[in-house]
Amino acid sequence: MNAITPIVPDEDACWRAVLERDARLDGAFVYAVRSTGIFCRPSCPSRRPRRAQALFFAVPEAAEQAGYRSCKRCRPKAAAAADPRLETVRRVCRAVEDSTESIPTLAALGAALGASPHHLQRQFKAVMGVSPRQYGEALRLGRLKSALRQGEPVAQALYGAGYGSSSRLYEKAPRHLGMTPASYAKGGKGARIAFTVAASPLGRLLVAATARGVCAVSLGDSDAHLEAELRGDYPAAEVRRDDGALGSEVAAILDHLDGAAPHVDLPLDVRATAFQWQVWARLCAIPRGQTRTYGEIAGALGRPRAARAVGRACATNPVSLIIPCHRAVGGTGALTGYRWGVARKKALLEREGKAP
Repeated sequence: MNAITPIVPDEDACWRAVLERDARLDGAFVYAVRSTGIFCRPSCPSRRPRRAQALFFAVPEAAEQAGYRSCKRCRPKAAAAADPRLETVRRVCRAVEDSTESIPTLAALGAALGASPHHLQRQFKAVMGVSPRQYGEALRLGRLKSALRQGEPVAQALYGAGYGSSSRLYEKAPRHLGMTPASYAKGGKGARIAFTVAASPLGRLLVAATARGVCAVSLGDSDAHLEAELRGDYPAAEVRRDDGALGSEVAAILDHLDGAAPHVDLPLDVRATAFQWQVWARLCAIPRGQTRTYGEIAGALGRPRAARAVGRACATNPVSLIIPCHRAVGGTGALTGYRWGVARKKALLEREGKAP
């Protein structure tokens, strides 16, 4: 079988195995439950979730990377991989996890596992959706966040997580943490966010930014509702309205809405996983006036079974219009859910279709 072919069984087969608690498929995949944040083996004796709440992953590490926790009852990570290729991917995961001082190179991983680095990269990405290096970066960031939340000093947490120096982390901190490590350690206290609300062809438009870039763009009917949502997203930050501070950002977004600019080229300050960034990059590559299905986006990422995860990444996009999640549609072309209302999604696509 081609190395880049996803190894996860089809979702219908996975769901039947979950309903039947089929122990024969333990190790072939794990299922995660959105409402609980936990992933399990197919044979787990726990109560079955509703179908809409279930997600399927080829290996436990992929579920963890997506933010789910291992079930303490069925211990899915202890199940042996049913497919030798899955076992290879899990061995790469363990090698990266065990290397706390630096992320192993592809050459080192290939030598350790007796495989071609290029083949290993393709096989790993087919299952995990990210490269071994991206997986390692996500692990380091997770260790750092955990240490900071537990009250460790920033320097101690930084080096304990495997960062060799502080400079590279601080360069990446705005994108990964949404703030500096010191601010993150305080639950976001000290982060300053200015916002304004303006009229737009699609209702009220809220734009918010830190000193590093735009962190929120949202649409609605009420200034008060938009402000409440922003404060809910950043409960520990210092949030203030400043209608005079974001004029150029608002103008750039309105020009884009009017068709005068094909893209909105503004610096961003948003937090996201590696997979979310991959999805958002694909959204930004969709030409104005065109759409792609969630399945097409998943396929372009080498994960054709990840359409639901793509939809979730679209739903969690904090900067609408800048990252055009409205250009993602259902498999039949239907306008599925949109955080700011399907009517606005329809209006956006109609405006883009008429744009010169």
